[in-house]
Amino acid sequence: MIERLCVIGVGLIGGSLARALRDAGHVREIVGASRNPVHLQRAVELGVIDRFDTDLASAVQGADMIFVSVPLGAMGAVFRSIRDALTDGAVVTDGGSVKASVVADISEAIGEIPSWFVPGHPIAGTEQSGVDASFSELYKDRRVILTPLAETDATAVSRVRAMWEAVGATVSEMDVKHHDEVLAATSHLPHILAYTLVESLARMSEQREIFEYAAGGFRDFTRIASSDPVMWRDICLANGEAVLNMLERFNRDLASLSEAIRASDGDRILQIFSEAKSARDGFAG
Repeated sequence: MIERLCVIGVGLIGGSLARALRDAGHVREIVGASRNPVHLQRAVELGVIDRFDTDLASAVQGADMIFVSVPLGAMGAVFRSIRDALTDGAVVTDGGSVKASVVADISEAIGEIPSWFVPGHPIAGTEQSGVDASFSELYKDRRVILTPLAETDATAVSRVRAMWEAVGATVSEMDVKHHDEVLAATSHLPHILAYTLVESLARMSEQREIFEYAAGGFRDFTRIASSDPVMWRDICLANGEAVLNMLERFNRDLASLSEAIRASDGDRILQIFSEAKSARDGFAG
């Protein structure tokens, strides 16, 4: 049981966790925190949080669990704001999509990697954002990756694991560097491709006709291009090396397909598509 949860950044991710923990009966009080009182008041009205504070240091006082759910570019400022206000025994975890940058931010803010910090990443979300988009079932049967370090207290890890399992998530642990490489391939690259395709088509002179006749395949593939651009800018900057490696690999594969089409090599095209279908069907199954 979490006695007092402080959610810093009460949007889709933080708000959904708060809703889920309340529904699961795993938390007694939820405090929201951010710089925007209008958004926080809306979270109170929706019943997502019990109260809020726009001063982060005040918000975390007395909380035994703090979940930081802000864009990667804001992580360092959050850690600096709360470092001297934490209650003894409090655990801090986060939902950032790039773990190396978060670990670097907290190390710089604290002067070391604190034992009470458990880096984490829920592999869940939608293209919507904000507390109005939050819902308690977001994490049910979804994966959450924890990336504890040598300095991380084992009890803190257990408490964060218990929190995520209470909302129906499947929790696994992974090395920080490996996490960032895996997410560059499975999450960051698809979002970049979706954004780039929509932006490319939007610059065409016939864009009105193109979007008017867009079918389900286009909508399915580009749905994630409606995600928060600030968040994804921060992800590209924070995980630049791994993202660039995946982009270079994808560009080579795309060039291979282009060459097959240019050469009218039907067998090669069929091979590429068949192998892709087999891999996708296996994943979906």
